[in-house]
Amino acid sequence: MRDAQPGLQRLTADDADAVSALARTVWQATYPPLIPQAQIDAMLADRYAPARIREQLDDPRNAWWIARQDHAPIGFAHALLDASGCKLDKLYVHPLQQRHGIGAMLLQAVEDWARRQQARRLWLQVNRGNTQAIAAYAKYGFRIVESRVVELGDGFVMDDHVMERML
Repeated sequence: MRDAQPGLQRLTADDADAVSALARTVWQATYPPLIPQAQIDAMLADRYAPARIREQLDDPRNAWWIARQDHAPIGFAHALLDASGCKLDKLYVHPLQQRHGIGAMLLQAVEDWARRQQARRLWLQVNRGNTQAIAAYAKYGFRIVESRVVELGDGFVMDDHVMERML
């Protein structure tokens, strides 16, 4: 029996392993047509290592949320404050749970937190080839303000649009 509504809460250190595993599931469903598998593996190892997530939980400039359905993690978001406002650094929903309002719920939590932190701008980077995500962000009022290619080393690059929305 499924819960009527998914639950959303702030991430705890105990959730870091589950987020790391969910990130791999989402990335494997999303990025193989867009970037090489070696780059996916390197970025997951760097950005979603449980130890790194736990470090960010101790930094008040960072905030993480997790969404659950029937106690299983189905989505997460990470935001961080920077000099230009608040960066929506990560927002991912399990492929089988997409288009059910989970992303909107996570985005609302990020926006509410950013406003409480006095941020006036919410921005993000999205792979130029990720048309599904670009369309979703546009639906929520984000607009493309820049495109950039960032060298990651080892021949890898991030080829992204920067999107923003004023708060």
